[in-house]
Amino acid sequence: MAFLEIRGVNKSFRLNGKTNSASSLPVLRDINLAIDEREFVCIVGRSGAGKTTLISLIAGLIEPDQGEILLEGKPIQGPGPERGIVFQNYSLLPWMSVFENVHLAVDAVAPTLGEKEKRERTEHYINLVNLGAAKGKKPRELSGGMKQRVAVARGLAMDPKVLLLDEPFSALDALTRGTLQEELARIWIGTQKTVVMITNDIDEAILLADSIYTLASGPGATLGPAARVETPHPRSRSQLGREPGYQRVRRETVSVLVSARSGQGGTSSAASGKAQLN
Repeated sequence: MAFLEIRGVNKSFRLNGKTNSASSLPVLRDINLAIDEREFVCIVGRSGAGKTTLISLIAGLIEPDQGEILLEGKPIQGPGPERGIVFQNYSLLPWMSVFENVHLAVDAVAPTLGEKEKRERTEHYINLVNLGAAKGKKPRELSGGMKQRVAVARGLAMDPKVLLLDEPFSALDALTRGTLQEELARIWIGTQKTVVMITNDIDEAILLADSIYTLASGPGATLGPAARVETPHPRSRSQLGREPGYQRVRRETVSVLVSARSGQGGTSSAASGKAQLN
């Protein structure tokens, strides 16, 4: 049995508040996905393909029209602390310090813990993202990369069974993004959480993931076949590009995305596609 499983999920949104099916926009169609415990999965697709809708369904923020999503064999019904989520916009409370933002999450999911244990748990995850020296600072005093570290620490401090990442680095500059990708890889190796991350950056997915799934452009987007990344962790960005396995996965992923967009079979020219999809 898969640890996290999506079975035959469809999702549409109403247009202009109308209720008839002709006025609905199909976003996701027949989504099926099985994820093992401690697996790092990336879902790659163009902007507007429905990636955020899919992550919101797993988080329980919205419900599917058809199908079901199961965690450890039990249907997901609404949000829950066993699924932590990190968005690209940080979502930090501006009047609270780094410590207070993370502590708030700990307090919400583990209210019966003693204050000493809550403090230790909060400080552990702040230190894990290398923000110990900034724990007293407010969000306005932090860079974009530091804010995203706080968001990751907050998600991990909930001790979820699944960590959901909704394009967490897409708003950052290239240098900061690369640094945080390496930090996330280090944290995942240390915690072995099950991670589902959506991204439009193919190279980011190959650096981090065990399996990569492509989400074809909608309306009615579907998931393509899995591409397994066989390169062992930890991975070096400087060495990854020279490995045949990297070239194979990148070629497969770009080919599926180009085929889905054009409606034609993949060609060798697909391998020259941009790493980041717009």
